[in-house]
Amino acid sequence: MDDERRLTFPQAALTGLLSLVAALGVGHLVAGFVGYTASPFVAVANFVIDHSPHAVVAWAEQTLETWDKLVLKIGLAVVLVLFALLAGQLSRRTPLPGQVIVGVLGAAGVAAVFVRTDLGQIALLAPAIATVVALIVFTRLHSFFRPKVFFDEREGEGPDRRKVLITGVSVAAGAGVAALTGQIVGTRKNAEESRAAVGRLVAARTAPPIPPDADFAKLGTPPYLTPSKDFYRIDTALVVPQVRTEDWSLQIRGMVDREVTYRYEDLRSRPLIERDVTLCCVSNEVGGPYISNARWIGIDLRDLLNEAGVKPGAEQMFATSVDGWTCGTPVEAALDPRRGAMLALGMDGEPLPIEHGFPARIVIPGLYGYVSATKWVTELEITTWAERKAYWLDRGWAREAPVKTQSRIDAPGSAVNAGKVVVSGTAWAQHTGVAKVEVRVDQGPWKEAVLSAETSKDTWRMWWTEVDVAAGQHEIAVRATDQSGYTQTEEIAGTVPDGATGWHKVTVNAR
Repeated sequence: MDDERRLTFPQAALTGLLSLVAALGVGHLVAGFVGYTASPFVAVANFVIDHSPHAVVAWAEQTLETWDKLVLKIGLAVVLVLFALLAGQLSRRTPLPGQVIVGVLGAAGVAAVFVRTDLGQIALLAPAIATVVALIVFTRLHSFFRPKVFFDEREGEGPDRRKVLITGVSVAAGAGVAALTGQIVGTRKNAEESRAAVGRLVAARTAPPIPPDADFAKLGTPPYLTPSKDFYRIDTALVVPQVRTEDWSLQIRGMVDREVTYRYEDLRSRPLIERDVTLCCVSNEVGGPYISNARWIGIDLRDLLNEAGVKPGAEQMFATSVDGWTCGTPVEAALDPRRGAMLALGMDGEPLPIEHGFPARIVIPGLYGYVSATKWVTELEITTWAERKAYWLDRGWAREAPVKTQSRIDAPGSAVNAGKVVVSGTAWAQHTGVAKVEVRVDQGPWKEAVLSAETSKDTWRMWWTEVDVAAGQHEIAVRATDQSGYTQTEEIAGTVPDGATGWHKVTVNAR
């Protein structure tokens, strides 16, 4: 009779899946009140990002590029569904195995929230309540589906299809309403309204005018200034932080004479500076797309650090983002007046786009982004390298990360007409400046390209030249020489630990 009272395969599967849906929906609802990233699904996904082995992170960035977060979400959803199905199938006779699995998953959610530095203890309510709801729903559904036994030991039938349908739809709909409510509540302080209220930013010290020949876009190069919608974005934020100016502050502490805290209006009311700076990600492969240029508006970071008073012996500026991500920058780079480190409030005359760090971010020319470009920054701790290890440094990346002299071919494509062919692209040697770019076809002689006007040593420069190609397949290579006299090496090196090297080469088929 016990065998006859077992849940069927579909009933067991539905029990596990509906319990999962209920838990995620309620967890998202509670997170709307205690902290958006406390949502169990978001918290576990962030935990995976923060604790994945370096090799996995590097593979994801290079293989999946900007799709890595979507793939992570899909992968996590698949794993949770499999656990839910397993919980149901192991509990066809008794609910205990499934309850244990639900409890273990709930504990994982609690742990994922507990280790986050951007959430308070009250945020633990989200995964805790979600776990309780999952246990209740799992137990109730198990009892609901299992056939009843009467006093005379006659076997009763389980619920009919109509009741199963109503129950399933009710639980799923309730979870959906809970999740939607949590989403609305959690984003009610959307930063877009706050950003719009800031208005256009006007610099007291403006950057030099952009000359007409700053780019060769008509010949295939990118525009000199990258539109914000096209500016590359690489970060660990699974959910873009929504920070309003009225809720934001920047604290400078640690090895300083006095701890200081700045509100947004404190900084917005200062005379602002404007600089053109190209940012480059250390994950950029040779010829890769993770480089962009913008006209940044903000405050000299050096001024803020001097107001706090950096003590002798300080080595590292340890920056923390609102989502808990950390970045270590050499103090001397932040304080060097020739480098021009900034606390940026805007891009191209507008407040920073939310996905690029609104209300404020760090921009330090000449260093790869993982040590120089903290978005949504809320704290700068002046310390030593031995005292604190930032996110990427703890994963095997280099402590010092100057951007390497590089060049890239942007045009033409793989198919060309034989004869004269225009080749164009970009080159960069931030904080040093590009002196020369050369192109060659196959193993022929190097030909010097025409460079665009230099507006700053901290920005990229465009180039173009014309080469002769006969019918057939050819390899075109490019190399740059910076203003220190260094010519980029042909030696191929990967991005780890301090940036890729090598000549960018493309294959064209001439017809």
